Amino acid sequence: MSAELRAVALGGGHGLQATLSALRRITSDVTAVVTVADDGGSSGRLRRELGLLPPGDLRKALAALSDGDPDGQLWSTVFEHRFGGSGALAGHAVGNLVLAGLLEVLGDPVQVLDQACRLLGVQGRVLPMSTEPLDMSADVVGLDSDPDAVRTIRGQVAIASTPGRVKQVSLQAAGGARPAACPEAVDAVLSADLVLLGPGSWFTSVLPHLLVPELHEALVRTTARRFVVLNLVPQPGETAGFSPEQHLDVLSQHAPRLRVDAVLADVNSVPTPDRLRAAAAELGARTLLDEIAAPAVPGRHDPQALATSLRAALERRTDRWR
Repeated sequence: MSAELRAVALGGGHGLQATLSALRRITSDVTAVVTVADDGGSSGRLRRELGLLPPGDLRKALAALSDGDPDGQLWSTVFEHRFGGSGALAGHAVGNLVLAGLLEVLGDPVQVLDQACRLLGVQGRVLPMSTEPLDMSADVVGLDSDPDAVRTIRGQVAIASTPGRVKQVSLQAAGGARPAACPEAVDAVLSADLVLLGPGSWFTSVLPHLLVPELHEALVRTTARRFVVLNLVPQPGETAGFSPEQHLDVLSQHAPRLRVDAVLADVNSVPTPDRLRAAAAELGARTLLDEIAAPAVPGRHDPQALATSLRAALERRTDRWR
């Protein structure tokens, strides 16, 4: 695959790490567009104490794209290191603290991430979907004696861990204002050759990009090929009991105008392939079923296998479609 392919991956957490690791095997021109609504763990603490963008998902994306040379690997390892013990630093990742310091010194999140990319030897780019921290809320059913009663759950961590069934999510900036997209992220999507959505926490890492109006419009308008990579298993809490095709139905509900070229899924994670193919066709997509799960890590994608499937989809190799 040509190194000039301009690829953009949208998401957060471990799902985005897998996608970025796969894309690095295809092209050096990779841009990660990362969610900024995390309110838990080290990121949540730094966000509450300093009023900064939550750095955790940004840190993971930087580590996934870091250079393979010794210096890049060392800094990637340091960025991912977490302090132990029971003191004030316990649980904080070093990279989170570095990014927080850069944010306080430089102010501009895009400039901060570009500097961090230089430090880690990242060839591509990491961008926030918005340059200000965002808050999530969700309409959830199944939390009361009336199974149809809707309750509003606020906060990414609370949504991800709810025992109810998430119906719809929304994003708000400070004071309930409409979230504004990072302009560089919008430009990256509009100028891309390939855009990937998923895998990852569906309601709290994948769908949020579609809830930022300018970014939503860019995803609808881009001339890039748009691929969706499905999760290997439903996530306890927000997608418990979801079939693969239900993930696509939810995507369509949140972005009715979005068209997709291909849906990639692990062949062993799709119990009813015909239903998935029908749901993908509703989005305009073909379905590629392949073995893309990591053998030794349950619930995680294998980056090399995912890269092979992405190449097949890009090259329209008919022997890979099922």
